[in-house]
Amino acid sequence: MAGDVSFDVVSEFDDQELRNALDQVRREVQQRYDFKGVTVDLAQGKTEITLLTDDEHRAAAIKDLVQSKAVRRGLSLKIFDWGKVEPAGGNKVRQIIGLRKGLDDDLARKITKLIRDEYPKVKSQVQGDAVRVSGKSKDELQRVIIRLRELDEAVPLQFQNYR
Repeated sequence: MAGDVSFDVVSEFDDQELRNALDQVRREVQQRYDFKGVTVDLAQGKTEITLLTDDEHRAAAIKDLVQSKAVRRGLSLKIFDWGKVEPAGGNKVRQIIGLRKGLDDDLARKITKLIRDEYPKVKSQVQGDAVRVSGKSKDELQRVIIRLRELDEAVPLQFQNYR
């Protein structure tokens, strides 16, 4: 086993970059004329962001701002799970924005099945919310990475611990 090479397939994002993007949105909202006197509250939790604003049009504008700032900071738009805009008390609307982090069980099984079917010389196993891929050839692992990048999944995939 000493000659094996491996990497992990994960789905993560940088919390600090997301915080910075939300801070940029807050600053821009304070500066923009079309948001004068409008309530905009972006609260970041561990697994979600809560947006509280005056109406649905403002919520859509904030969504565009969040997406543009996130892309500029190198975050994938796939991390956001935009919930429905719901009425909140006091003529306000609330939108819960879920944050996708980690591979769920179905996606991890799908990735391991794809690797097992298409690359018989490569082994893959699920480890929590990541998939460990190992094999003897670095070239074969590079082909696996290229194939996994072609997948169009709901979460962004990253490849870590390549050794």
